[in-house]
Amino acid sequence: MKKRLALYSLIALVTCALADNQVATLRGATELLDNAPAPSMAREINNDQRRVRDYPMAAPTVPHKIEGYQIDLAANKCLSCHNRLRVADSQAPMISVTHFMNRDGNFLADVSPNRYFCSQCHASQRSVKLLIENDFVSMDELFTKAGTSH
Repeated sequence: MKKRLALYSLIALVTCALADNQVATLRGATELLDNAPAPSMAREINNDQRRVRDYPMAAPTVPHKIEGYQIDLAANKCLSCHNRLRVADSQAPMISVTHFMNRDGNFLADVSPNRYFCSQCHASQRSVKLLIENDFVSMDELFTKAGTSH
């Protein structure tokens, strides 16, 4: 019994040692305690093209630059174009009616304080290559593969 336990322990140690050399990380060849130079930031996508959402009720991404936008208790730059009173002049899409609802489901005349900080849910995009390959499938693709309509 002791010999078998020792053999299993040895196999586990060898397996861990071999696996350790095969683990891919985002750090690349940089040692754990070393700091690699940070890559330069990619440019924000600024083409004003709406993107398809991957599932219903997903927060839309921002199709333009927002670097330097003031969004704090004093001001919200997003609302200068997307507020319901400004969309006729700006031609920007109006924020969702859900943004005018308070926690109790009551509609307000202006944007709910819960929805005032836009960048908590909405993010601009940067033109970068994927760090990690993935096999994400949107709901539309799932329905198409299943042969059903939605």
